[in-house]
Amino acid sequence: MSRVELAECVCAWLWETTEVRYELDGHYIAKLERGAVRWPGAAYRSGLRYILDVVSDSELGFSPPPGMVVNEPELTLPSTLGMADEVNSAGDESAALLTFAEESNLGDLTVEQLNADIERIAQNYLRAPTKPLFDRSRAVRDRAFHLLAGRQPPKQARELYTAGGWAITLLAWISTDLGRPDIAESHARTAWACAEAADHDELRAWVRATQHTAAFWQDDFARAAGYAQDGLRYASGSSALFLSAAAAVDLARAGHEDQARLALDAAKRVSAEPSLSEPGGPFLCTPERAAGIWSDAHLALNEAQHTLTHADQSVALFEAASHALRNVGSERMVRLQQAKAHLLLGELDGASAALEPVLMTPLEYRVRPLIHRTGETAALLTPYARVSQARVLRERLRDFAYRPDLPARQPALQAPTPLP
Repeated sequence: MSRVELAECVCAWLWETTEVRYELDGHYIAKLERGAVRWPGAAYRSGLRYILDVVSDSELGFSPPPGMVVNEPELTLPSTLGMADEVNSAGDESAALLTFAEESNLGDLTVEQLNADIERIAQNYLRAPTKPLFDRSRAVRDRAFHLLAGRQPPKQARELYTAGGWAITLLAWISTDLGRPDIAESHARTAWACAEAADHDELRAWVRATQHTAAFWQDDFARAAGYAQDGLRYASGSSALFLSAAAAVDLARAGHEDQARLALDAAKRVSAEPSLSEPGGPFLCTPERAAGIWSDAHLALNEAQHTLTHADQSVALFEAASHALRNVGSERMVRLQQAKAHLLLGELDGASAALEPVLMTPLEYRVRPLIHRTGETAALLTPYARVSQARVLRERLRDFAYRPDLPARQPALQAPTPLP
């Protein structure tokens, strides 16, 4: 097998396994053969082990650099490789047969299945690969509207509109994270119509939160604030925590500093328990998530010390949370707030420590807002241009955003660097 053929086989296996396209080529294989690269990334090592039918990296001549602590996640072959479509289809078929089993257009178990699907998708978001969750959300949406085309009592119709509305709101949220907030707004308008048809206030509140988020990532902060403030009219669960804090960030970024401070003070006084109807995941605002948004508001108000205080509090709460409730997507964003605050306060080592867990984020979870925030963080390293530690950190951020196929650069091991 030639170098080019080996590279093509590895890339094909990685695509089949992860649905991520890698750019391994014959030149890189040549570097491996010469020993110019002794420790390629986990994906390439896994692919080479599989294609060359070896058990360990050492059999391929790979070894980590001396003193390096290997803590990167290994790419492993899932036990369901080649069966994902069959497993999903079988589950959909069984769920669809509930309607037949109940001998009616709709029964309690059918609605229960829709709600269970929504909760599972929401709670697995940014824990499991995004594409299958996106596809599942679309399947729930389509199933709910297919059932609505039949006949059911008004109460059950409202339940179907609620399930369909949550599924579409998930599609909107994911679309924003994939860098298409414009498409998210199309989803959100339909989700709002579902919330109106269902007369479901908590769904209304989270649709408004999603519309805020889509407008925010289009830099339309005034419109984002309008959505957040309107959503508070309907919020009774943890959406009140999210929307009140989000409104403060929007106002600060729109330049309305006095209004933003008033909104932030009010947000910190909000005490809201989660609603039973909130699916979780992006549609649940825990105290740690709220504190992270407060830190964002203080950053927009140029208050670095307050930013760091709330970001530290938020990260500590995230780390103490149970695995089931830990919102890893929000946690990564807050760690970037930590890093920014440290940089503004002249604390390069603190920024490096805050960024380290973010830089270990697997490729499939590097959503567009996270990439955007890493770019903002990299820009704050400009004053440290003469410091070697800062230059390495900036290159690692660039690799994270623009060259994710490269093996991760390791942090420089050195004493704390004096500020320039």
